[in-house]
Formats: sequence, C-alpha cells, structure tokens
Amino acid sequence: MPVDSLALVRKAKEEALAGKLLDRDTIIALLDIDPWSKAGEYLGQAAREVAAAVCKNRAYLWAAIGLDFRACPMSCNFCSLGEHWGLVGEEREFSETDIVRAVEEYVRDGVRWIVLRTTQFYDLEKLIELVPRIRETVPGSYQLVLNVGEFDAAVAARMARAGVEYVYHTVRLREGIDTKFNPVERMATLRAVNSSPLQLVYLVEPVGVEHTNEEIANAFLTAMQFGAVVTGAMARVPVTGTPLGRLPVVAPERLAQIAAVTRLAAGYRAPDICVHPASKLALQWGANVTVVEKGAIPREAGCHTGSCWQGFDAATAKEWFAACGYRVYREGIKG
Repeated sequence: MPVDSLALVRKAKEEALAGKLLDRDTIIALLDIDPWSKAGEYLGQAAREVAAAVCKNRAYLWAAIGLDFRACPMSCNFCSLGEHWGLVGEEREFSETDIVRAVEEYVRDGVRWIVLRTTQFYDLEKLIELVPRIRETVPGSYQLVLNVGEFDAAVAARMARAGVEYVYHTVRLREGIDTKFNPVERMATLRAVNSSPLQLVYLVEPVGVEHTNEEIANAFLTAMQFGAVVTGAMARVPVTGTPLGRLPVVAPERLAQIAAVTRLAAGYRAPDICVHPASKLALQWGANVTVVEKGAIPREAGCHTGSCWQGFDAATAKEWFAACGYRVYREGIKG
C-alpha cells in the first residue's frame, strides 16, 4: 500500500473524529484512491470506524413515495420522466388514500424519514395542505420529508408549520448541462431552506462514470455550505432511451468509495451518510442510511405502485445493516 495513501487516510480519519471538515484538496486526493486497491480498502475501514464513533452504529431508512408518474418538461438527460424521452405512458398520480396507505406501510417497517417526492411542477399548495392530514391519520415518530421543485422562504416556512421537518434538495452534478435547471435558482431554494426551521438533506448526485473527482468534491462542499445534515452519494442509473442511458452505471466499489469519502469529509457536521442504491460494501464503508422507494421513480421507466424498486425493501435493508454491524432505528440520537 502506498505510504502516502496510508498517511492521507489516517490524517483524514483523525480530522473527522476531531470534528473538522476536510478541505477540497484532501477530498479530491481521497477520491483519487483506487477503490479496488488495498488503500481503497483501508479508506473504507477508516470510514466505518468514523461511522461507529459519529452515528454510534445506528442506521436509518429513507423511504420515498414518487407521487406523480408524469412527463416532466424539464427533461433531464438521466431521468426516465423527461417529457422529451417519451418513456411515460399513461400518467397517474397517487391519491390521498394511496399516499396514506404507503406512509402507514413505511411506519410499520420502522422507517425514520418518509419522503413525498414529486416532479418539478407539482402543486405545492396541495402538498402542504396534505401534510397535516397525514400526521393526523398516521401516528408515529417518523419524520416527513419533501423532495419537490423550487420554492422561496415563505413557502419553506409554511412547509415547516404544516409538519414537514426535512427537505431534500441539491445542485446536481452538471446542473444546467445535463438538466435545464439554473444552478442559481437551485441555490436560491437551498437558501430558503436555510432560512427556515427545515433540515436539509443533500446527496452528491447523480454520480456517473463521467464525473470527475473535482466535480464530486465541489458538490459535496456545496452540501456543507448549505448546512446539510444528511449527505452521501447517489448513482445515476442508466435508463435506456435517455441521453445518458448509453453510459454505464458507476461501479458499486466506486460509489462505496465516494460514500466513504463523504463520511470522512463530513465528520460530525453531517452525522448520517446515505448511499443509493445500497450495497453491502457501502454500508461496510461507513454509510448508515439507505433508500427504499416506490411510485414514480426517475431511475426506471414505469411506475411501482406496489413493490419497492428493484425489490429492495425495508426488510432487506435491515438484514444488510445487521450484517454490517448496525441496528436500524426509527428515531435519531437525541441531543
């Protein structure tokens, strides 16, 4: 194993445990380590040790419901829901009854974060009005998350008053190039979240083989700039018929490495590190959150109204976490 890599990882681990945010050059150097090498394995082990200290071997489930299976005019180059790609057949939208049923199922499964995810122009007023009714109908200690389009500070405040606790929002890798979104407008929404009681969840995504270490480091540091409390990495899953569907998916080892680097880089600032799709290697390398999802899913043509995407359900996630030394909780560490 190269001495330089060994020293780099050891220093990164020490700084993470000391509560320091790693600098950009260090993050890029860690991302440059070959994930198939002994140094890569050492990096993963160090990230898992930091996870044990930071999150106390507590794992959590992030469960999403894609509310609207609808062609989206933004037509991102990786998204199956893009109107230009013609992959959405008969459109459908989850009814309130459908949503409540899905929330009830996730609560029974012991999920911590239940995410209502929509396409860009879903009616936010309707969604904000729905949140209190979900709370009234489905008791439990779960936390509601919205993953929606752009909004301002006033809407963020209303979301919080309605009972939303977290928002998922990002400036995606190559935002404005592989998407039609203006990064400036995405950052305005991030500032709106910052100005409210809402907590931010921001993964580095959608990671593909085309992205450089520098781009990944920049995305992670943007998440930290806006105060993300959960970060990590999500892969771009190739969808045939989309412009980026011809490129292969990033290898599980590389995605696990990126998650491990975010674990070391974030330290105590973002104590929960998510990986999607899950792999046992990523959990062994420090990720303590993973995703189950149903409904409209941008990673696949078609709508999952019943089973979870790729058959990866809460029971499977719990088995994987247990095998990697974690225990799944529905509530975070207090205080």
